[in-house]
Amino acid sequence: MPDRSLRGMSIGSKSMESDEGVDFAPRFQAHYDCPNGHTIILPFSTEAEVPPVWECRCGEEALLRDAEKPEPKATKPQRTHWDMLLERRTVSELEELLDERLELLRAGKLRRSA
Repeated sequence: MPDRSLRGMSIGSKSMESDEGVDFAPRFQAHYDCPNGHTIILPFSTEAEVPPVWECRCGEEALLRDAEKPEPKATKPQRTHWDMLLERRTVSELEELLDERLELLRAGKLRRSA
C-alpha cells in the first residue's frame, strides 16, 4: 500500500496532459508606440482584427506602428437639464410659471425649501 501513495505529486495543481496533438493558432506580434516612448508588443491571431490604438500602461493612447491615427468618432453633445426643459416648454412659458410661483411664495402660500 505505501508504494501506491501519491504524496508530493501536487495532484490538481498540475496537468498530467501533454501538449501532443495541440495546434496553436498562427500568431503575429503587433507593436504599439506610446507618445511617452513606451513600446507595447502584443500577440494577435493572424485572423484577428488588430485595433489601431491601444491604451498604454501610462494611460496614453499608443498607436500601432506604421498605422495612421483613426479619426475620432462623432459624439453628441451632452444634454443638460436646461436642454431637456426647453424640449417641453418655451422660454415664455417658463417665465410665466416662474412669475406664478414667485407670487405664491411672496403671498405666503408656499414655504421656502432649503
